[in-house]
Amino acid sequence: MPLMTPPKRITQRADFLRLAARGKKIAKPGVVLQAVRNGEAPELRVGFTATKKLGNAVIRNRTKRRLREAARLALAGRDLPGVELVLIGRQETAAMEFARLRASVDAALAEALK
Repeated sequence: MPLMTPPKRITQRADFLRLAARGKKIAKPGVVLQAVRNGEAPELRVGFTATKKLGNAVIRNRTKRRLREAARLALAGRDLPGVELVLIGRQETAAMEFARLRASVDAALAEALK
């Protein structure tokens, strides 16, 4: 299997706010996905976030690590130019079974891209 380059990351607050305002929101167990098709962007961009309501830094970092891995597996082999995604961790993300989290991310992604 050829190595895939990881998608570009969304890091700027303005980009997160733009996706929150204009993006399609899909809530699944363990994750909220915001998606926008941006015709002018040549490549896929992905961002991850976890609010302080989830807990301390250890919990928030674990949540984002799990979301990154689930997204990596869900996006592998897909060519999605011009799509911007933000995955938001929920209260149960850090502790739920990874297979369930991955299924939630897959389902949210399928719903967002149809």
